[in-house]
Amino acid sequence: MSKISVSSPNAPKVGFSAGTVPPLSQAIVHGGLIFCSGTGPLDPATREIVSDDIAEQVRQTLTNLLAVVEAAGGTKDSILKCNCYLRDAAQFPEFNQAYREFFADCESFPARTTVNAPPHRAGVRVEVECVAAVVEAD
Repeated sequence: MSKISVSSPNAPKVGFSAGTVPPLSQAIVHGGLIFCSGTGPLDPATREIVSDDIAEQVRQTLTNLLAVVEAAGGTKDSILKCNCYLRDAAQFPEFNQAYREFFADCESFPARTTVNAPPHRAGVRVEVECVAAVVEAD
């Protein structure tokens, strides 16, 4: 069974230093599952942080993640598990509310782990990675 690397122009692909190509795939598809790398609150076109507001950062982060999931053949409802990294545990209530609103139209919420861990880029308040299922075409 082979693995397929997936990327989306609708989600930011960021290097770790100026002019570098990151040593990762936005997602890998294998065995009917989509394994997404962590993504954050960056505008896909400018690669700049969208806002200092935690709720706006969460919405952009999840929108970026969904763009990769969809490019890999999944849907919002096929996201099975999210690992969430939050810079400031005091912002958990705002994070949780924005997360809840994003997934409110799904059949069920994904399984989730949320930890307090500072993302690697200054100003980034949240990062999320996920595992999703590929949706079979009808």
